[in-house]
Amino acid sequence: MTSPKNTTSNSYRESGVDVQAGYDAVKLMRRHVERTLIPGVLGGLGGFGGMFELPAGMSHPVLVSGTDGVGTKLKIAFTMNTHNTVGIDCVAMCVNDVLCCGARPLFFLDYVAVGKNYPERVAEIVSGVAEGCVQAECALIGGETAEMPGFYPEDEYDIAGFCVGVVEREKILDPKNVKAGDALVAIPSSGVHSNGFSLVRKIFAGRDFHEYIPELGRSLGEELLTPTRIYVKDVLPVLSRVKSIAHITGGGFYENIPRCLPEGFCARINPAKIRKLPIFDVIMRTGNIEPDEMFHVFNMGVGMMLVTDEPGEIVRAVNGAYIIGEVAEGEGGVLL
Repeated sequence: MTSPKNTTSNSYRESGVDVQAGYDAVKLMRRHVERTLIPGVLGGLGGFGGMFELPAGMSHPVLVSGTDGVGTKLKIAFTMNTHNTVGIDCVAMCVNDVLCCGARPLFFLDYVAVGKNYPERVAEIVSGVAEGCVQAECALIGGETAEMPGFYPEDEYDIAGFCVGVVEREKILDPKNVKAGDALVAIPSSGVHSNGFSLVRKIFAGRDFHEYIPELGRSLGEELLTPTRIYVKDVLPVLSRVKSIAHITGGGFYENIPRCLPEGFCARINPAKIRKLPIFDVIMRTGNIEPDEMFHVFNMGVGMMLVTDEPGEIVRAVNGAYIIGEVAEGEGGVLL
């Protein structure tokens, strides 16, 4: 039996999956992917697997991987019809985690699942992924777009991804090296980032996200869609001065900061020193949420925290960095 010349399937299209739309999406996203190419990338877009050659000159390279998605922040993107920023969020959530081990991100792969494949929209989503990779100085070497009619609504989608980084074994950041008296240096967040949006959406249920909020200087939706800050370029140059890092994501201060401290030590943080962003005041006031609970959920303006005994050098080197407290002996995790 000979194969038909037509490579599309009418039956598949009638079931809701347009194979040709997938081809078109790949063509449209190619120019975005090419922006991310760095030394080490092997092969090109369209293969069954992405290939990346480990950097030369490393004596004991250790691969570090991280995976994440964007969560229900996507619902805000759907409402605002803005799709070119959530890819940055997806990359950020992965590379920032890998950075906490002291690793430099090498490459990223994404997974986009859609109810209906609109090639221009998929390309718009991937443009954000590519921008995130450029900010993280890593390569987008592959991914997958899955059209899933009947599973997702036609105008909705989900995005997730993972990255792989590398670090010399002897340079892996280890909380065991943290001592009492070490400084806690905060690097500001760009906003809510990509955590706590189930609570955010509950608080603002029925609110017009296009409404201009004077306190924010823009609409509520624009503020909430501010992409997660990627810290790679900030932190890599000062890694030799850092003992441990906490990425302030889901669970806020109370869940994430203890992860960068050794057993028997706690973080003493002065709340008055935290440069809280206006959006958190809006959330707290609108939702009538207690301050302590806010620190259990949100980053409160601190996206990443570095533990160091050379705080002055880091504050001078990293844009916006400032000291918020110190490490002390004792239990309790985080003491505000």
